[in-house]
Amino acid sequence: MRFHATGRMPMTGSGGATPVPVVTDRLSGLFAAIVTPVHDNGHVDLDTLDRIVDHALVPGVSGICVGGATGEYPHLEVEDRLRVVERAAARVPSGRSLLVGIGGPTMGRSIELGEAAMAAGARALLLPMPMFFRYEQSDLGVFAAQVSRALRAPCLLYNLPVFTNGLTSSTILALLRDEEFIVGLKDSSGDAANLRLMAQARGSEPWSFLAGDDRLMLSALDAGWDGAISGVAGLCPELIAALHEHTAAGRQTDAARLQALLDELIVQLSKFPTPWGIRAGLAVRDLQTGPLPLPLTAMRRHQIAAFTSWFADWLPRALDV
Repeated sequence: MRFHATGRMPMTGSGGATPVPVVTDRLSGLFAAIVTPVHDNGHVDLDTLDRIVDHALVPGVSGICVGGATGEYPHLEVEDRLRVVERAAARVPSGRSLLVGIGGPTMGRSIELGEAAMAAGARALLLPMPMFFRYEQSDLGVFAAQVSRALRAPCLLYNLPVFTNGLTSSTILALLRDEEFIVGLKDSSGDAANLRLMAQARGSEPWSFLAGDDRLMLSALDAGWDGAISGVAGLCPELIAALHEHTAAGRQTDAARLQALLDELIVQLSKFPTPWGIRAGLAVRDLQTGPLPLPLTAMRRHQIAAFTSWFADWLPRALDV
């Protein structure tokens, strides 16, 4: 029997502990993917992390996601990633959920992070494919299967082809059909064709489909997807929660208006490496996230100054939803 966790899952044993499964409906709702604030030395700023979690958890947001692309997971030492998971798990209130990305340079690192995340109380894990080196789809299938079997915990495939090896629809569907602990998909590919294809292929299966590209938020919900894991929701949760609410209620005109407003922001954010624009926007909202990972050129400093001015003017419209 396949399982989906309804909330924090108690663990038993030690060293690869086994979750206690609870059978329920699909994982659904809106999850804010948050940035990782850092001190000047590059280590995680846990006090600011608390504020960022609180900022994201407005009404209508089902939970948060740490350790994804918005969280810049390749930049962080494993010890800092574990601190983020533990701190976020302690901060997320009862009734909200924590999702944790477990991408890493090795399969062993992904398993290590997954075990720690489930022990801390994560509801589900996001499993991105390996980065940097290129692999065949069969290689990726074996990787995902072995990680999920080792963890024996609910894993969402995290399709992120801009930064990692991408998954084809046939590989995704094969893993969903064959692997007990692969329970869904976060699709950040930006491929609109996947929306209807996946929804139709799912049928009555309990797979969870969450959109990961904010440009396709409304289209994914209209296609019958279960929700979204949104980087913009970590910056403007009010806007994304309202968009999600209007769509669920069938208020398509209102939803389309908010998607258009979201698209305006995405155009501006796309000028920066992920997630520099989100971090600059958070500074406007009085959430300083620390130094960016690279020194800023004069061009980048000018871009950030222009964006923060634009964002300060745009933000009242996003809050008036």
